[in-house]
Amino acid sequence: MITAELARRSQELAAAREPYVTATVVRVQHPTSVVPGSAALVLGDGTIEGFVGGVCAEQSVKAYSLAALESGEPLLLRILPDGDDGEAGPGGVEAGAEEGAVTVRNPCLSGGAIEIFLEPAPPAPRVVVVGATPTVAALIRIGGELGLDPVASDGHDPEPAAGDLALVVAAHGRDELHALRRGLDAGVPYVGLVASDRRGAGVLDELRADGVGEDLLGRIDVPAGIPIGSHGPAEIAISILARIVAVRRQAAAGSEAPAVRAAEPAVAGDSPPAAALAVDPICGMTVAAVASTPSLERDGETVYFCCEGCRAEYEAREEHASAAR
Repeated sequence: MITAELARRSQELAAAREPYVTATVVRVQHPTSVVPGSAALVLGDGTIEGFVGGVCAEQSVKAYSLAALESGEPLLLRILPDGDDGEAGPGGVEAGAEEGAVTVRNPCLSGGAIEIFLEPAPPAPRVVVVGATPTVAALIRIGGELGLDPVASDGHDPEPAAGDLALVVAAHGRDELHALRRGLDAGVPYVGLVASDRRGAGVLDELRADGVGEDLLGRIDVPAGIPIGSHGPAEIAISILARIVAVRRQAAAGSEAPAVRAAEPAVAGDSPPAAALAVDPICGMTVAAVASTPSLERDGETVYFCCEGCRAEYEAREEHASAAR
């Protein structure tokens, strides 16, 4: 069970929009140094806060937690001692892994086995909503139910920024131009303006006169949302959020929304950077290629290890080979 300290830490990470993984031990086969319910948080840089096993087990937890952050899907990690039944594939991963689960062979384990559930918690994609109108209130209220992080803005605070999923301007003429320009300059995938066709055309003309190019103007969805014949703030908000969800899903899949030309194929907070993995040349374990993993430089390349023992063994072999040449 996650401790009160880790629960507070997870809240801090969520508030700071920092991605993390909750790693929970669900089953053990003794001898092991953990018990079911032991938990830890794995941060985006591979740092582990908490305890779910010794040094070698932590390397597997770190590596596959980063992979879970990349995919956004939970994963059951089975860590078996070396020599257990089952044919291992490259990097210590057992052949024929089930969907949603992976089995690794850990030569450092002292005879036991551990099963750990890895649950990624990427930050919710931020949607900046400009204005103080009933439509804005509805967008904020409903958007949270869709796994989004809608934040109200006056057009200047907070400003749309790179990494945001969407900008919706529903200010009825107040600070519209600044917010729209900032969203376009930041490459926000979806930029929508709540306005009639006539007023929307007028806003585009103002931006055009201010030097905004046609390629950027073409990215503004006006009137914002999918045309569903909406009446009232809630229905307008639903039509806009439907468009944002489409952009989110298509961006995550690496394609563009047909009606709104998303500038970036990847959305921060939706698809974290690809997890870098490496294989320990001594024991064959798959490890995370991050700063906190033991490593050394050789011939201009970084070699990663599961522990200091394997790194020392590698250095000893290299020294012996050099002496023999």
